[in-house]
Amino acid sequence: MSIQHIGVIGAGTMGNGIAQACAVAGVPVTMVDISDAAVQHGIATITKSLDRLIKKEKLTEAQRDAALALIKGSTSYDDLKGADLVIEAATENLELKLRILRQVEGLVGDSTVIASNTSSISITQMAAVLAKPERAIGLHFFNPVPMMALVEVIRGLQTNDATHALAVAFAEKLGKTPITVKNQPGFVVNRILCPMINEAIFVLAEGAASAEDIDTGMKLGCNHPIGPLALADMIGLDTMLAVMNVFYDGFNDPKYRPAPLLKEMVAAGRLGRKTGRGFYSYE
Repeated sequence: MSIQHIGVIGAGTMGNGIAQACAVAGVPVTMVDISDAAVQHGIATITKSLDRLIKKEKLTEAQRDAALALIKGSTSYDDLKGADLVIEAATENLELKLRILRQVEGLVGDSTVIASNTSSISITQMAAVLAKPERAIGLHFFNPVPMMALVEVIRGLQTNDATHALAVAFAEKLGKTPITVKNQPGFVVNRILCPMINEAIFVLAEGAASAEDIDTGMKLGCNHPIGPLALADMIGLDTMLAVMNVFYDGFNDPKYRPAPLLKEMVAAGRLGRKTGRGFYSYE
């Protein structure tokens, strides 16, 4: 099955990043969100991102204009009807995602693949709400989507081979490297990454070192490009907490217990970069 039209639900960080990657690869994409303001903000973010690539001489103005012409913003799910693949990129909330998936399946054709960009929620569980669960799959992109080369392709228990093949082909069409992973909490990358970040928060709370020294230690001692606490701020501490809770509930293992300081930071509204303050100040 050829990929002629992609639908993306969500114009936020992940949604607009996926839409940009599609458009730059020459794939027409419809990006849907609940309000015109959200859609326009997403398109403006894509435009700024493409302009930065022009300044870095990685893109020409003609290529930027061609990419933007392939992106349609919309507040109507009806505009997803002709899509070969629809990717849900909403907030990491199970009930919201299930509601979106049901709504999408009621509109698209029988052969349309329905994917979720979830970073931790069970694909098998989400597929179960569909009349055709075999067409459900996980496509976990990494932030920032235009820059990050990896896509985790997650097969649910019900996912068939045709759905998996299309998902892999789509990732490759975008110039990404897909890896196929088993459906389990956190899949592979976040299963390793998020507990490491959580442990760094425990270390900070215990007073073993400052946030700056913890991050410097991991950058220089482990050759990480960014420290775990700065990365947590980039991800969003509320997202980090949600992911750790999924691990804790999914594995029933106390080693995934969210750090109390993480819970306290979220309760205080210190969520990282998006609120101007997390483990560091961005004000």
